[in-house]
Amino acid sequence: MWSVIGWPITTKTVMHSQAIRKGRMGALGTAVLCMLTVGCVAQQADLRHTEQKLQEEVSQVRARQGQEIATLRDHDLPQVRGEVERALHLAKQVEAVQEDLKHRLVQLEQYVKKLDADQAARYAWIQKSFDTQDTKFMAKVSELSRAVETTVTAMKKDVIEAVQRTNETLAKRLNERLEEQGRETASQQQQLNQVSEKFVQFNQALTGFREALTDLHEQVQQNEQATSKSLETLSQNVQVLTSRVVEQDRRLEALVRIVESGRSPTEMLQQAAKSAPPSTEPLMHGSEASRTEEQRPEGREGGNGGRLPSVATMAETTAPSITIVPPKELPSDHVPAKAEPPRDRTQYEKVKALFDQGNFKAAREGFVAFLSEYPNSDLAPNARYWLGETYYRENDYQKAIEAYNQVEINYPNSEKVPDAIFKKGLAYLELKDRERAELAFKQVISLYPKSPQAGKASGRLSKLKSGR
Repeated sequence: MWSVIGWPITTKTVMHSQAIRKGRMGALGTAVLCMLTVGCVAQQADLRHTEQKLQEEVSQVRARQGQEIATLRDHDLPQVRGEVERALHLAKQVEAVQEDLKHRLVQLEQYVKKLDADQAARYAWIQKSFDTQDTKFMAKVSELSRAVETTVTAMKKDVIEAVQRTNETLAKRLNERLEEQGRETASQQQQLNQVSEKFVQFNQALTGFREALTDLHEQVQQNEQATSKSLETLSQNVQVLTSRVVEQDRRLEALVRIVESGRSPTEMLQQAAKSAPPSTEPLMHGSEASRTEEQRPEGREGGNGGRLPSVATMAETTAPSITIVPPKELPSDHVPAKAEPPRDRTQYEKVKALFDQGNFKAAREGFVAFLSEYPNSDLAPNARYWLGETYYRENDYQKAIEAYNQVEINYPNSEKVPDAIFKKGLAYLELKDRERAELAFKQVISLYPKSPQAGKASGRLSKLKSGR
């Protein structure tokens, strides 16, 4: 092959130009790698962009060269020559770019060295400043520690003096309080003695009341016996009257049957006498029977014009004499055996049933209504006690204590008083008031020694003393 200018173009020449281009491309890749290792982002981006352009152009050149080589023998030699010249021109441009990149790499290295030097200087300065600050800080800390030690020693002295003064005042106040409690204990002991005397008087009055109650019970028994006797006699009279009424009915039926059959009066009387059962009393007295026999005519015809006697006449002649014994009148103070319970007891039992079912709120309202409606009832102390129990079951111990106190104050002679005092002690225990709880238990033991609550109270006191 011959070029345009007359130089022969051989395959070796083409391969040599390709090798040159490959060498230049390798140098360019090495430069790009060096730029990437330095770390300059902007320059690396430029290099990558340039490299991409070059690669694109090289690939285009290779493609065109391949086409040109394929068609070079035919009719594309002038175009191949122009392309080669342009490729050489591009190679020269690449070499220029490579030299420029080398120059920039040198500048970057110098800049990095300068930065390293500046950073070293700054690090040394910062280290020195930290050292100076550490020394100053340690000096200040030592000064503060000495100041704190002096302040703490002064405060310790002040605190010790204040504690001593406080202990002295507390000791004085404690002595005064103990003296006051001693005087209060003496007064409470006097009150307990008075209450014990009242309790003895109450026991005496209770003994008299029991004797009167016994007499009243005997009288009630006597009245019941008299009432039972009266009822027996009345029942006997009723039985006699019933038997006689039955007998009369039978006789009337016999008379009706005789009248319907048309028999004579004598036959009727004989049949009635035969059919009638024996009676405790005669049908007619002897004088009346004789007078009837004398007046009665013989045969079927009689003084009635031959007619049969009327039913009314026969009933009058045959009617028995019935005597009704009136019952004895009951005594005016008699009480029936099955009397209805009083209203207050009925209402109390209903409310107590609510309490037993666990409905404490409704039971509380019921007991309050009962006390307002029946304040003088015999069951009022019980209602007041169970009112306190509703508060106790709901852990409202303060209100429970108030209700128990009302039982003790308003009903001192009630049997619920020892129960109320004992439960008041338990409520004080729940409130962590041990002193008042002990006083309540001691009060139960001293005032009601024979009650079941006295044993429970002594057990509680023993547990409190043992520290349980």
